Amino acid sequence: MKQLVLTIIGKDKAGLVEKLATVVSTHNGNWMASNLSHLAGYFAGILQIEVAEQDLPALTSALEQITELDIRIQHGMSSSLNEQQHLKFVITGNDRPGIVRELSSVIKHKGTNIVHFESSKQSAPNWGVPLFNAVATVELPSTVSRDEVVKALEAIATDIVVDIETDI
Repeated sequence: MKQLVLTIIGKDKAGLVEKLATVVSTHNGNWMASNLSHLAGYFAGILQIEVAEQDLPALTSALEQITELDIRIQHGMSSSLNEQQHLKFVITGNDRPGIVRELSSVIKHKGTNIVHFESSKQSAPNWGVPLFNAVATVELPSTVSRDEVVKALEAIATDIVVDIETDI
């Protein structure tokens, strides 16, 4: 089986997910995972599809025929079987320009790898400033403790709180 990773973007309208799912299913593909969003009037996302090698050319061609979406297709790589610890945490703090750069820089410098990252800006009328909220999952190398990563993230500013959700 071949793994495909698709990145997609287009003006949002009803039926886009159904259209994608129908093309994948019709061409014997299996929708493995996805992260899809509506952002500023656009439908954007990334998804992983598994398909038999003999069905790959027809599926690729059919995906390229979906004119409402700009679809980029990458052939997936086999995943490594190394057993790294995953850490999922929630970060909350006052929103400000550069906060994602600061957080990702700390994560990189601690030797961890971001596996999943979602962020949003939320209104906080009682606080007087908008709040930044992120949910992140990172791979921890065996040489780094989760407490070390949390302390480094919280050291960015006094208003940042890092809560561990779960070990995955």
